[in-house]
Amino acid sequence: MSEVEIKQERGWKRYPAYKDSGVEWLGKIPEHWEVKRLKYISRLTYGDSLSGDTKGLGDIPVYGSNGLVGIQRALAPNTFAPCIIIGRKGSCGKITYSESCVFAIDTTYFIDARTVNSSICLKWLFYVLSLLELDKSSQDTGVPGLSREFAHNQLLPWTGLIQQQAIAQFLDRETVKIDTLIAKKERLIELLKEKRTALISHAVTKGLNPDAPMKDSGIEWLGEIPEHWEIMPIKFALAIPITDGPHETPELHDEGIPFISAESIKNDRIDFDKKRGFISPEEHKRFSRKYKPQYGDVYMVKSGATTGNVARVETEEEFNIWSPLAVLRPDTHITTTNFLFYAMKSKPFFYSVELSWSFGTQQNIGMGVISNIRIVIPPLTEQQAIAQFLDRETAKIDTLVTKTRISIDKLKEYRTSLISAAVTGKIDIRENLTPSPN
Repeated sequence: MSEVEIKQERGWKRYPAYKDSGVEWLGKIPEHWEVKRLKYISRLTYGDSLSGDTKGLGDIPVYGSNGLVGIQRALAPNTFAPCIIIGRKGSCGKITYSESCVFAIDTTYFIDARTVNSSICLKWLFYVLSLLELDKSSQDTGVPGLSREFAHNQLLPWTGLIQQQAIAQFLDRETVKIDTLIAKKERLIELLKEKRTALISHAVTKGLNPDAPMKDSGIEWLGEIPEHWEIMPIKFALAIPITDGPHETPELHDEGIPFISAESIKNDRIDFDKKRGFISPEEHKRFSRKYKPQYGDVYMVKSGATTGNVARVETEEEFNIWSPLAVLRPDTHITTTNFLFYAMKSKPFFYSVELSWSFGTQQNIGMGVISNIRIVIPPLTEQQAIAQFLDRETAKIDTLVTKTRISIDKLKEYRTSLISAAVTGKIDIRENLTPSPN
């Protein structure tokens, strides 16, 4: 289903008459509906502890506060099917629905046929609960986790079983359409990212001239390169040896000099909104004796989950960095900032990083290892042309990715608003379908 088709179906009818629910988040509800506390509709049952020796291959899904966490092989499920699992600790308030029997662990509550009366459709209740923002319990009380008393006292819209079933069936149908479209758009983003990487990799290893004479690079995963290009360890293309930030934890302040680390290297840029905090001018001066950021430097994350991420320094403003970032300053007689950046964004370079990193508590790669990774170096004029080409072409792809993400966000907003409209009675879906059994 296309977005246009979804928009065309938005002209849902309203109920003939409404009344004030007396609940702020509900507003007005259909005149024949009621408002009830959750404890008069259902009760939350605590999940059970699960010992480590029962986890492994099996056929019983195990659910924690954030959803499916694994498979159980020994004990029987502790819920009936279908069931609702609610995060109690950790991802408190997260709502998950399962059509099958599961084992809900002790960081959760669950609701199944044993804990609701016969006038309740569990799938309808799942949709209602998903709107309650139960995670606010710990924020409001200051106590970690979701209080069962808090959840039981939540006020919900209530209508008869037949209409509950109709609402659930309607939302199942409509959300599947939206989810399918979202999945297609997410796949499009994946393909665009793959195309972007392939474009960069080809340009920095093969050049822009398809008729250029080629030679064997002598590197299996690199293949042929233009005959007049060179291959060298990256350290020979740099003005200074690879360095990094201080190997100490500075005192952070509310103002001063921005201090960044690995989390700031995001989407090929330095995101100063993700800075660690600020350091004092005195600390900045002291740290700058080892390394002072300079426009045109290239940073690579060398430890942690984002090892290999790269960004250029594109500001003259003062800031400083921490030790998880490796600094590469190009020798302008050999390479340019932009070409070096794209070379480090290529698939062959990242493959070399992956082959070279080590694992402790987290993946990391040493500066000496980075120094010896080989890159392809064209003449400077070609480097400039390649970088300009990639700036232009990657910008086009990035624009498409951004537009697609905005479209996904709008679809997710519509999905939430549609669920809200159906379960609070803002739209009348009774003519749309025939209710199915619970």
